[in-house]
Amino acid sequence: MEIYLVGGAIRDKLLGLDHDETEKDYVVVGSTPNEMKSLGFRQVGKEFPVFLHPQTKEEYALARLERKVSVGYSGFEFDTSKTVTLEQDLYRRDLTINAIAQKKEGNGNLIDPYGGIEDIKLKKLRHVSDAFSEDPVRILRIARFASQFHNLGFTIDKKTFDLIKKMVTSGEVDALVPERVFIELCRAFESDMPSIFFEVLKGTGAYQRIFPMIKIIDDKNAQLLDESIELSEVKFALLLYQQNKEDIKELCDYLKCPKDFHQIAELVSEWHSFAMDFMSHSSQDILSFYLNNDALRRQRRFEILLTTFSYLEINTKPIIELLGLLKSIQISSLKNINIAQEISEERLLVIASFINSTK
Repeated sequence: MEIYLVGGAIRDKLLGLDHDETEKDYVVVGSTPNEMKSLGFRQVGKEFPVFLHPQTKEEYALARLERKVSVGYSGFEFDTSKTVTLEQDLYRRDLTINAIAQKKEGNGNLIDPYGGIEDIKLKKLRHVSDAFSEDPVRILRIARFASQFHNLGFTIDKKTFDLIKKMVTSGEVDALVPERVFIELCRAFESDMPSIFFEVLKGTGAYQRIFPMIKIIDDKNAQLLDESIELSEVKFALLLYQQNKEDIKELCDYLKCPKDFHQIAELVSEWHSFAMDFMSHSSQDILSFYLNNDALRRQRRFEILLTTFSYLEINTKPIIELLGLLKSIQISSLKNINIAQEISEERLLVIASFINSTK
């Protein structure tokens, strides 16, 4: 049995980047599932054997060959026999910069059969082999790597870019699993230049096939995503703020995204124009704005909404100040004859007074 560190940990080390110690990937050559289990590893993979280390819980995968048998990410048969070599395992990987390995123990020589080290020097994202085209998730991954490493000067190799175009025209892209699309989308949001992710998808024609329910975002809209924004919910809403509610719902249903992502995106789309001219509206309309956004009860969601507004250059200061006044209304001081009506009337008085004080 031989164990090798592969993939992102080595790539990032060569790039001089910090790499999360919990994200190391290992390939095991010359072993079997039974042997791994006898050593205390716990098997977690169903389609192919992946094992968790008994102490560190890091992932160890048996070296494998794969054969395409049907469309999509899961349309493969795997061979994980003891005769599979490290070079054969690396050959099935997506990009040359992710197909570099090193013995786990010590600082041995790097094993780089497909030119990954040279491509790191050339700042090239290049596929290892034409088997790249058999897995549609790789379209999203290379778009994400292009956004992640854009500031380092990386670009997609022309032959790889052309190969992605062929994957789109052949229909392989249509086999993408929605949940995986959402995962890669969120990972792209975490990169320094998420706009590049969408630029790649648009340039290859993949955007139109993956997101047919929404209009193509313009460059200005996409560049909003490159701001230093911590929350993915905010970036998701900024991506969609010019889309209508029906299309946002269709997209979120397709992606099976979390409820907060869906709700905040819809609210930003519906209310950003109103918020841009907030103080010009009537007291009743402003009260409806707060009530429809559940601002008095769902504080965190409303804060995320306002954060998104701020990136759209909307002045949120009066919205925040007025919300504070509405929250300060003492229910106990009301007559309590028709409490709902009294609260509404008191809120309208507070809003009208606030509007008048700013004139």
